[in-house]
Amino acid sequence: MPRIVTWNVHRCVGRDGVCSPARVARVLASLQPDIVALQELDVRRARTGRIDQAGAIARELGMAHHFHPAYRVMEEEYGDAILTARPARFVRGAALPGIGPLSRLEPRGALWVSVNISGVELQVFNTHLGLRGYERLAQVEALFGRDWMGAPHCHEPVLLTGDFNAIPRSRVYARIAARLRDAQTLGPARRPKATFPSRLPVLRLDHVFVSRSIEITRAETLRTQEARIASDHLPLFVDFVVRAPAPRTPHASGAFDA
Repeated sequence: MPRIVTWNVHRCVGRDGVCSPARVARVLASLQPDIVALQELDVRRARTGRIDQAGAIARELGMAHHFHPAYRVMEEEYGDAILTARPARFVRGAALPGIGPLSRLEPRGALWVSVNISGVELQVFNTHLGLRGYERLAQVEALFGRDWMGAPHCHEPVLLTGDFNAIPRSRVYARIAARLRDAQTLGPARRPKATFPSRLPVLRLDHVFVSRSIEITRAETLRTQEARIASDHLPLFVDFVVRAPAPRTPHASGAFDA
């Protein structure tokens, strides 16, 4: 049964101040994932030893990786990645709307990779949304637009994951949940778990949303001591089954029915 993990790894800098891609990889390996979606990765940045964190973690896991830099200055990059040992192809990586070039807010982006799951092409989207509500709303609308999930070549099954900086009572969450289903509300337990902060989690900011052809069998956070220390977010893992894709029935925006 396939498993996806989503995790904001905080530049691989743990709560103890130690930068350790190896520790992040060790926590991920304990979950035996098929697909990994990571946010806040440094690639060749001076502040974290000029390590390609996405590549280093992928090597430790024996996976290929696809990285999209939301931020780039010279050779230094910072962004998100999708890792998998399954057959996969990169579809798109691009910036999401911000609030103007003069803003001091962190640039945001998204990554789209098609992963073959038992002969079915699963469309996996990984993102890290902004800190301001109106910024996040614009970014979500872009993700459901024709460059992303509304694209003619985007088809069921679809999985959208990442750090949304949005709790379930937010407008952003409601926009997404009207079109896709929250995996944590679909598993047998149906007891959604908070993901932030890792020491004493009280907020559910990290999510996995799925289209209707994906059945959820388990959705949990990993709360081991090492996972709590390795980042300021907890990893969220979801086990799923891909059913025969239903016919595509897009909304006017091109997004899928929940």
